[in-house]
Amino acid sequence: MELTPRKKEILKVVIESYISTAEPVGSKAIAQQLSSKVSTATIRNELADLVEMGYLEQPHTSAGRVPSPKGYRLYVNELMEQRALSLQETEQINQALQMKMQELDGVISKAGQMAAALVNYPAYAMAGVKSELAIQRFDLLPVDEQSFIAVVMTEDSRVKSRLLRTELPVDAGSLTNLAALLNDQFTHIHVSEMSRRLMDLSGQMTAHAFVTLNVAVNYGIEVLEGSEKNRAVTAGANNILKLPEFRDADKAHELMSFMVENPENLPVPAEGSHMQILIGPENVNEALKDTSVVVASYDIGDNMRGLVGVVGPTRMDYATVAARLSYFAEGLTKMFGKQEKESLPPGPKEDTKE
Repeated sequence: MELTPRKKEILKVVIESYISTAEPVGSKAIAQQLSSKVSTATIRNELADLVEMGYLEQPHTSAGRVPSPKGYRLYVNELMEQRALSLQETEQINQALQMKMQELDGVISKAGQMAAALVNYPAYAMAGVKSELAIQRFDLLPVDEQSFIAVVMTEDSRVKSRLLRTELPVDAGSLTNLAALLNDQFTHIHVSEMSRRLMDLSGQMTAHAFVTLNVAVNYGIEVLEGSEKNRAVTAGANNILKLPEFRDADKAHELMSFMVENPENLPVPAEGSHMQILIGPENVNEALKDTSVVVASYDIGDNMRGLVGVVGPTRMDYATVAARLSYFAEGLTKMFGKQEKESLPPGPKEDTKE
């Protein structure tokens, strides 16, 4: 069965009407919005075809139609018109971006709150490394016979330190040599290579020296693995309660609990992708199967990227959410100095009549 231009136009009308009203759409309402005059009987036939093709669903025999995830996907990919932000919207976003956000954790939290306010849906924000980090430098400082302090600097200039204890006595005089070995053999390489090199050295050192080296290397690996985890926060989760799709308290509670308790498991865009839209079952996690997620990334610098995402019903206004989130993410990139001293992205100009 062919997806003709008329079927596409009818599908577009159904989706945009359902986004606006959250009510099934009937043939009479569709007829009033089509660009050419088409009888309601013809529209009903086209609707039946769209249901059979999987683009629409019919909740009840006598009710109108609602979009399916497949229908939404076609709409986002082909039928949705690019939405330009109004001057008021760009001013609102630019004003929000003027706030001072110094600490990274503060940036993440504020970005999530701002995104939720911009779209009136639950939102989340994350920050993480764009590629696998490595250690830039090790320092070892003696403390007592069975402990020392390891100081680790990663390639993104973060410094971590910890008091480490060993099962065998630590020779304070050998720590300088071990630090030199660490900096020669265990910096600027991936975690997997660090583990391999540690095994290679196990038979080439005294037991005392290897025990100390093993403890220091494993701490370095722990630092790197911790750095690679996304730091995530959610905001506006209670916006779910305003949506007719989540009037069921159990359904709303399940989604809210997932967002608040497992924000690190929310979707992230693929590496190199500025924006991604996931519709219904395209979301891997069961808690998100009845929602859609729009997520955009921005550049923090120092090999870090941030992202802001919005979770809403499958009937969300994709064009508006995508436009606002894209503009917001672009503004965050500029705020972090990716393009130094450049102004925020230009908004639309007001029409002037001469």
